[in-house]
Amino acid sequence: MKYLLVFFLVSSINLLEAQTSNKDRFVVSHNDNAYFPIVTNNLPLPIVFDDQDWKGVVRAIHNLSDDFQNVTSNRPSRVVGKYSIIIGTVGQSKYIDQLVKNQKINKGDLQSKNEKFIIQVVSNPIEGVDKALVIAGSDKRGTIYGIYELSKQIGVSPWYYWADVPVEKKSNLYVIPGAYTQGEPAVKYRGIFLNDEYPALTRWTNHTFGGYNSKFYEKVFELILRLKGNFLWPAMWGSAFYDDDKANGALADEMGIVMSTSHHEPLARAQDEWKRYGNKGAWDYSKNEKGLKDFWRGGVERAKDWETIYTIAMRGDGDEPMSEEQNVSLLEKIVKDQRQIIADVTKKKASETPQVWALYKEVQDYYDNGMRVPDDVTLLFCDDNWGNVRKLPELDTKPRKGGYGMYYHFDYVGAPRNSKWLNVSQISRVWEQMNLTYEHGVDRIWVVNVGDLKPMEYPITFFLDMAWNPKQFNPSNLINHTISWCGEQFGQKHAQEAARLIDLYTKYNHRVTPELLNHRTYSLDNYNEFETVVLDYRQLLIDAFRLYNQLPNQYRDAFDQLVLFPINGMSNLYDLYYAKAKHDAFSRDKNIEANFWADKVKEHFERDSLLTVHFNSIANGKWKHMMDQVRIGYRSWNNPPNSIMPAVTYQDLPSPNSKVFVEKDGYVAIEAANYNKVNNSGKVHWEEIPNLGKTISAITTLPVTAPLDSDVYVEYKLSLATAGKHKIHVLTSPTLNFNANRGLRYGITINGGTEIVHNINGHYKGELGMWQAERIIDNVTEYNFDSPGEYTIRIRPLEHGIVIQKIIIDAGGVKRSYLGPPQSSTTAQ
Repeated sequence: MKYLLVFFLVSSINLLEAQTSNKDRFVVSHNDNAYFPIVTNNLPLPIVFDDQDWKGVVRAIHNLSDDFQNVTSNRPSRVVGKYSIIIGTVGQSKYIDQLVKNQKINKGDLQSKNEKFIIQVVSNPIEGVDKALVIAGSDKRGTIYGIYELSKQIGVSPWYYWADVPVEKKSNLYVIPGAYTQGEPAVKYRGIFLNDEYPALTRWTNHTFGGYNSKFYEKVFELILRLKGNFLWPAMWGSAFYDDDKANGALADEMGIVMSTSHHEPLARAQDEWKRYGNKGAWDYSKNEKGLKDFWRGGVERAKDWETIYTIAMRGDGDEPMSEEQNVSLLEKIVKDQRQIIADVTKKKASETPQVWALYKEVQDYYDNGMRVPDDVTLLFCDDNWGNVRKLPELDTKPRKGGYGMYYHFDYVGAPRNSKWLNVSQISRVWEQMNLTYEHGVDRIWVVNVGDLKPMEYPITFFLDMAWNPKQFNPSNLINHTISWCGEQFGQKHAQEAARLIDLYTKYNHRVTPELLNHRTYSLDNYNEFETVVLDYRQLLIDAFRLYNQLPNQYRDAFDQLVLFPINGMSNLYDLYYAKAKHDAFSRDKNIEANFWADKVKEHFERDSLLTVHFNSIANGKWKHMMDQVRIGYRSWNNPPNSIMPAVTYQDLPSPNSKVFVEKDGYVAIEAANYNKVNNSGKVHWEEIPNLGKTISAITTLPVTAPLDSDVYVEYKLSLATAGKHKIHVLTSPTLNFNANRGLRYGITINGGTEIVHNINGHYKGELGMWQAERIIDNVTEYNFDSPGEYTIRIRPLEHGIVIQKIIIDAGGVKRSYLGPPQSSTTAQ
């Protein structure tokens, strides 16, 4: 009864979690008499819309048609049918306005709302239609969000392009009756910043699109909208959004993206444009006021007819602080003059044009020292570039007309080290800091630095979901979001395990970023720390590969990008630095084991580059260059041009006559190939068989048809600390007595004493025994070691076919194990 109770309790909890994660689902693949069919026998309903609606809405409808085609293999028609899908924007669509007029849709649900959509089944919506699924938006983006919500619910992930998430074919789909909405977003402007984008994103973009042009940005804009974002700071290191492709700005406005420029790019001007079109004067307002005014005016002129939030104030050229002499009064003058430019160009008050002042790094000092900007300007607070919020408004602060924003980081170039290669952001920390942010009234702009975009797929999704509705999350349900997201990307069957892998790998990565990790990070000596973290990552990698192999083939590319590669890459990096730490420790003792670990360092360094080559091959080479970011070999905060392997040195091999194995913990263990002396005859020699046996290798005599004589033997030297009658175990492979049952014999002598002969298998009569199952024959000789000191053990084969794997002298300390104790350390004479 106790176990049944536990079972039902767990089942109830799982059911509750499933209901929680699916509470917003209105599209299903199973039928019910009350459900409204939108796909029947692979045929989607026609889509009805007004061509005079916003261009961005029409574009999104075309994307929805593409999505239906991917799901059903058929494209919706535009011919009005008895059952249809009707899409449009209040005030822009004759169909939606008619529905409002006829009270088929509640006018109050959409009027004067911001970016809100409603999705509901309506009977007799327009002439010729008996019933329709209606998607209505309060404004352009509201309608677009409703369209893409339907796309997601029919099975098209927002990451279908950026992570190659497959689209599952479905022949029938139904809508559960009722009105569905996600309300209005809590944060007005929600978006991302493509930054620190060289080499990875830039090389990939050049390779794929020929640069940061409108073909590239069309994909970025669509992703942002599918994630219900609306804001972008574009790529800016060596590129210029408005200038690289004249179509970029108009496309953003058409699709519904509010553009701005980063914290050190005033008035819609890219930093690189100053290099291209500046008057060759200094980026210094005290010395080049006219040149900078003219430059900034051009930025406002260009963007004045598009949705734009103008960054104001000024930092030094190249994302640097202004000089110390440039004080608060000068910056206040700069802001005043910039606002005058805005007013002059737009022909309206500056307060009517959205502006933002980013309190980034040293700029916050200006604010803390008393500088203020007009109340209509949004104050954009910032984190410390590492996900820790620096400043928030006081809880009793008077509200600002321009409100407050937050600039957050998933990626960063700067001290103490760059953080660019992989996702290192735990959503639990993102939630905790952004919840703190929101509860302090920061709800005008949320923008996050996502670097190259590609490695940050999941935290981008979470950040924008939270920006829409921060109140939906609490510490206990964060993992549900991860599970739900994984279900969308990899299917519900594997969602929970995929979510666990993401949750754990970001936990591990958050401890120390890849670029900061090195061979000194974890302790090799205390608490078994280094080995533990290495093994944790190896186990995670094993689990990731297991899930990868369980997934249907069509999901594997997406899983590799989003889960497996980050774990594989980091596990290898941990192995690399662990090998370096072990190498250095053995090198300090002049121990030959250092050479083994030196080889491991080289192996993992090479594997790192091969993993990049592998990523370049995913999805038929679609993401070539996206993992080009250097992560090994940092000497300062910034990366070197190429990865630098940790330095290793090799210890000189001791001569064959100097290998003496020392007793420790009551035993001496010697791998057979590590003899002190070997003696061959003219025709017979000893040879190592690599990797044979239960531990490292084995040795035997060859050729097996040549006659043996007494000159063929092998010797081992050991230094005993414990006198007494000890057992000498000679572990041989389980060779049978193939020689007419005579058996295979060897002689053993200690310090030249009387030879004792053993027959390793003469007793074999054809039966099966444990020594076969365990794949070893343990041959034991008891010998009385009179005193501590050095001893020589000679083993002389009397027949070919004896394969020696290991020699163990048990001085009372050998403990039960399957493989036997590890090899003892050596000392040179």
